[in-house]
Amino acid sequence: MDKLTTMKTFVSVVQEGSFSKAADKLDISPQLVSKYVSALEVGLSTRLLHRTTRKVSTTEAGDHYFTRCLQVLGDIDDIENSLNNLSENVSGVLSISAPMSFGVKHLAPLLVEFQKQYPNLKLDLKLTDQFVDIVEQGIDIALRIGVLKNSSLIAKKIAPIRLAVFASPAYLKQHGTPTTLQELQQHNYLRYANAEPTKRLTGVNELKSEFKLESNLVANNGDLLLNTAIAGGGIAMQPTFIAGEALAQGKIVRILQNYEPEPMGLYMVYANRQFLPSKVRAFVDFTSGYYGDVPYWDLGE
Repeated sequence: MDKLTTMKTFVSVVQEGSFSKAADKLDISPQLVSKYVSALEVGLSTRLLHRTTRKVSTTEAGDHYFTRCLQVLGDIDDIENSLNNLSENVSGVLSISAPMSFGVKHLAPLLVEFQKQYPNLKLDLKLTDQFVDIVEQGIDIALRIGVLKNSSLIAKKIAPIRLAVFASPAYLKQHGTPTTLQELQQHNYLRYANAEPTKRLTGVNELKSEFKLESNLVANNGDLLLNTAIAGGGIAMQPTFIAGEALAQGKIVRILQNYEPEPMGLYMVYANRQFLPSKVRAFVDFTSGYYGDVPYWDLGE
C-alpha cells in the first residue's frame, strides 16, 4: 500500500475530525479511509487515533506523527512546485504578521526586494508584539521570535536570534557591573512582558542556571526597554537586532559576556502546506535564505 497515500489520508482525518469528512475531502469511501489508517497503524505498530462514535482524536504518538507527516508532505509539495516559475502567477494580497521592533528595523528591505520579484502581489503587514492566531485572524504568514512549541502549524526557521545583556555606562558606574549571576540578581531588571520572568543563562564551563530577577518595569516592546536602559533605568536583555546599533555607538555596554542567554530563532509560521497558495510559497522560498546563517546585524560582533 502506498505510504504517501496512507499519510495523506491520516492527515485528512485529523484535520477534518472524522473519517466521513475526510472521505468527502479525498473523494473516496469512508471504508477506504478506515482501511488506509488501519494499515498505517499496523505498519507502525502504534495506535494513532482514538475512535469513538462521536469524534476522532489523536493519541500522543498520533499527534507527533501528524506533525511529521505535515512536514514530509509539505517538503514533497515544495520539491514539485519548485520546478514551476511562480513569478507570473503570484498575485492577490499576502497578509503578514510580525513583531513590532523587528518589523520596523529589519523588514522593509526584504519586502521591497520581494515585491520587485513579485510585482502583482500586494502586502498587508500587521506589526504586533502580541500572539496572533493566524487561522482565526486569517493571516497567511506570521514571523515569530522565540523557542516554538509543538503545533499543527508549519514553522520554518529563517535566522538565529542572539540575546545580549546590557546596561548604560552611567548605570554601571552608579550601581556597579555584575560579573556573576548572583550579582545580577541585586540589580533592577527591565523585563519584556511576553518573556518568562524566570531567566536561563549558560555560563562558561557551567550548567544552565535558572533564576528570577526583580523588575520595576515590565513592557511589551523591546525598543522601549532599550531606551530605558540607555537612560540608566536598569539592566536589560534584548535581541541583538534591537540592541546592536546602541552597542556599536557605546550608548550601552554588554555585560556578563561569559554567560550566554538561551538562543532563540526567527521563524515563519503558516498553516498546513497541503494546498499552500502560490503567494505564501513564494514568500516562504524568498525569505528562507534572506538573512543567512549569520544575520547582518550580528556581523560586527
